[in-house]
Amino acid sequence: MSGYTDGFWWSPDGLRLHYRDYAGGGEGRPPLLCLPGLTRNARDFEPLAERLAGDWRLICPDMRGRAESAYAKDPMTYVPLIYLQDIGRLLADLAVTRFVAIGTSLGGIIAMLVAATHREWLAGALLNDVGPTLENAGLARIRTYVGMGQSHPSWVHAARALEESNRDIYPAYDLQQWIAMAKRLYRLNSAGRVVLDYDMRVAEPLRLTGGEEAAPDMWPVMAAFRGIPTQILRGERSDLLSDATARRMIAEIGEGAELTVVPNVGHAPALDEPESVAAIDRLLSRVLHG
Repeated sequence: MSGYTDGFWWSPDGLRLHYRDYAGGGEGRPPLLCLPGLTRNARDFEPLAERLAGDWRLICPDMRGRAESAYAKDPMTYVPLIYLQDIGRLLADLAVTRFVAIGTSLGGIIAMLVAATHREWLAGALLNDVGPTLENAGLARIRTYVGMGQSHPSWVHAARALEESNRDIYPAYDLQQWIAMAKRLYRLNSAGRVVLDYDMRVAEPLRLTGGEEAAPDMWPVMAAFRGIPTQILRGERSDLLSDATARRMIAEIGEGAELTVVPNVGHAPALDEPESVAAIDRLLSRVLHG
């Protein structure tokens, strides 16, 4: 695995939060800020880091309530605007003023909020299977599993449970790929059981407000990406980002935007598919060379 250092920072409301920092980059190469989905964490970007670390610096935070970051006392702080504040504090601590945002699902919503509030920070952006309008079918599916605690006796059992619930999303995955996913999503607890690695209370805002559902006025934010190299990834089988929404995003952004559809994958592409790899490489080339 590519080497990284563990870093910690304090949120504005006093939570000790964790990030992985993969060294790399150099003159003209802004760091990649990798923002994970609702139930995911910094480990989600291991395949990306395996490929890019050294050439690029990757900063991969665990959002509050995930993995090695502290759990919030108030579950209603598990919302995008608070995550944005947390990330702002991390960037200030690291003296990072320009970066490429790589956001999967919820992470993409955070990237959109960055564009809306601090467009000057963005050297480029990848929005992975997320947009200003999210499909009800996908939101309903997310609500069925978020916050439902699971416990398994082994990694293979956890992998099989993932396969059962996600085979429509990744129909081509084999057992080794399901185990790899399990090790990114789960952890061993003190009793030796394999459990999900996030605070189950992240589901509470989702139940009350729709959670990952972007606000109705997020479409105007697309204009903030104009002139910034932007890659929209959409899983061909996605139930969260429709083809029509993805194409409208490209039209709204205009120059600088590209849409890549990842075949035979649902929500969300894992960023290691050949089409995703090529799309990320094109994006980074445009960041470097315009």
